[in-house]
Amino acid sequence: MMKSQITNAISDFFFEYETPRQVLVRNRRVGVVCRLIQLGVLGYIIGWVFIYEKGYQSTDTAVSSVFSKMKGVGYTNVNGSERVWDVADYVFPSQGDSSFVIMTNYIITEGQTMGTCPELPGKHNCISNTDCEGGGYKRTGHGEMTGFCVNSTKTCEVFAWCPVENDLHIPDPAMLMSAENFTLFIKNSVTFPLFGVTRSNLVEGVDASYISKCLFEPDAAPLCPIFKLGDIIKLSGFNFETIARVGGAIGIVIDWTCNLDVDVKHCKPNYNFHGLYGNPAETDRARASVGYNFRYAKHYMEDKIQKRTLLKVFGIRLDIIVHSVARKFDIIPTLTAIGSGVGIFGVATVVCDLVLLHLLPKRDYYKSMKFKSTGTHTQEQTSEVDLETEACKK
Repeated sequence: MMKSQITNAISDFFFEYETPRQVLVRNRRVGVVCRLIQLGVLGYIIGWVFIYEKGYQSTDTAVSSVFSKMKGVGYTNVNGSERVWDVADYVFPSQGDSSFVIMTNYIITEGQTMGTCPELPGKHNCISNTDCEGGGYKRTGHGEMTGFCVNSTKTCEVFAWCPVENDLHIPDPAMLMSAENFTLFIKNSVTFPLFGVTRSNLVEGVDASYISKCLFEPDAAPLCPIFKLGDIIKLSGFNFETIARVGGAIGIVIDWTCNLDVDVKHCKPNYNFHGLYGNPAETDRARASVGYNFRYAKHYMEDKIQKRTLLKVFGIRLDIIVHSVARKFDIIPTLTAIGSGVGIFGVATVVCDLVLLHLLPKRDYYKSMKFKSTGTHTQEQTSEVDLETEACKK
């Protein structure tokens, strides 16, 4: 019995053939459902795949490089000490990278030497020497504790750069409020290797004469590569006075979205500005750490004694981010999109068959019309059956 079933299964697999049977069903509901689904699929293919997603084009991302240059001069007068700050003083690092910091505020500690001195109040408070562990450190301290408590300050004595920095009070307003008028020049080049196309943000019409007098404005001069720092902060949604005091981070996004099916001169950059740290609504003042800062020291020798000037720099960090995508017609993705779309048309048939065979009252009738089984008769056997039938009639 088992052998016979296996034999029949193998025979059916090799010697049977299934072919679709077309059945014309005159049912308004099923017909409307079918056409609506097909219309939806057609809209998806044309609207989403071809128009929105550009399914008929191949894409490539660019290899890019960014060069930047700041210009501007700042002036400060602290307790009668006047100073002019130029680019070499307020830009870190100075190489013109795509990520750099512009100093807008600072706390300066001049003439520090290596020695022993009392800590700041609140850092290593003490009553006696037993409160100061010799050779110990504290995470928020400035140096190594010597084991002595300084009675005049009630703080532990430390071996460090003295006098220690006092950063408890941040200057308000910022020391370099003039930084609002500093200008930034950006030079960006992108190459799309798949299409062999290279573009620069100094596009047609942006020449030396234009650059010498232009300043970026979203509407009036959207292609000008020179930006005023105050405008960058404003366009990112921040207030310059607030961000200049404690620092922050701003992203300058250069967007290259190019359709290379048209003239390459239409491939132009679009500049956008985003705050990368902080809250433009200024509701984050109670947070544990707000702003952006770092320390920078300038060492020198005086009377054969090594000294340094320590700067706690509060600044605006600018990150220039290049986002690029180029598209061009390609027959392979076009055929792939068309093929997948044709396959999706089969959804209409599946849905309508489910309705016909399982939901409508006449589903048994539709099943009998849709599916038909035939025997495995040869042509001779069929002829013999026809002859016998004719003999019986006589």
